[in-house]
Amino acid sequence: MRALRPDVSWMLADGSLRPLGREFVPLLAAIAAHGSLAAAARALALSYRGAWGMIEVAERTTGARFVVLERGRGARLARAGERLVEADAHVRELLGSNVAALIVPVRDPTRRPAATLRLRVAASHDMVLAALREGWRSRHGVDIGFHGSAEALALYAAGSVDVAGFHVGASDRTLLAMLRPTRDTLLRFLRRTQGLILPRGNPKRVKTLADVARRNLRFVNRQPGSGTRILLDRLLINGGLQPADVDGYANEEFTHAAVAATVAAGKADAGVGLEAAAREFRLAFVPLAGEEYLFVCRRRALRSPAIKAFRALIAGEGTRDAVRHLAGYALDDPGAERGFGRRADGSIALLPA
Repeated sequence: MRALRPDVSWMLADGSLRPLGREFVPLLAAIAAHGSLAAAARALALSYRGAWGMIEVAERTTGARFVVLERGRGARLARAGERLVEADAHVRELLGSNVAALIVPVRDPTRRPAATLRLRVAASHDMVLAALREGWRSRHGVDIGFHGSAEALALYAAGSVDVAGFHVGASDRTLLAMLRPTRDTLLRFLRRTQGLILPRGNPKRVKTLADVARRNLRFVNRQPGSGTRILLDRLLINGGLQPADVDGYANEEFTHAAVAATVAAGKADAGVGLEAAAREFRLAFVPLAGEEYLFVCRRRALRSPAIKAFRALIAGEGTRDAVRHLAGYALDDPGAERGFGRRADGSIALLPA
């Protein structure tokens, strides 16, 4: 049985009811998360020109200023933009608590329908999720869209999705700052190893990021807002390095497999990514950091049938089979809650496991 479910759209309330477009509020949320129109456009798979045009049309239609662009300083939301993102999140929260009662079933007499989509997930790219994605959608109604970690959390905060998937290291608070301990709860999923992906045999004997910088090796990076990019920036700071020290810091790819493929093709001498991606392309790998891959959902949704089914799914045998065959992966009590909270200095961090 197929079903229709309500969604949120914004339009000018002047009698004309001119809509702003479905992607406009997610674009504003992405700008708030990234501080850059170019990075926000990349995270949403929009062209820069298209994203700029969307803002221009909305501002011309409403007469309001939603985004402030400053040369050399990126982009930020004007007050109208902030209020719209906040209002959109509030409306989606109200809708979310009543959506089950508003769903309208429709019958397709021509063919047997796939599973009704019950859960919208924005997730940082992961090789286990990539392997399970189509089956989860067709058989369980879980619709996963891949984004950078920051963009996935921005979509979640805006209420555009029900669940977000992201990955963090033990000391990383950047992404956790986008969450609210009183509103949100974290679900465990798995642990992964990230490190340097290098040509087969590691001919240049690279051991650290400092080796990459000192020897001027050609580097391939991940896109801004991705958890891997955030990890790299933290490792550079810890090593006393700057982005300018890395030849190719601005050379970006959007998945771990794409980074590995770039190194395998000889177009880069090094990149940062998952051990599993390096092994898939039979490349050398130097571990740099372990991390947790987590999901976040509304605390009030924990007892909903959709979230209960999702927790069972990520802990299921299909997930175990996918993880079993990937290097550098381990399940981490999937589906169980993961503690996090506010520290004495006001920052948000994971609690000791």
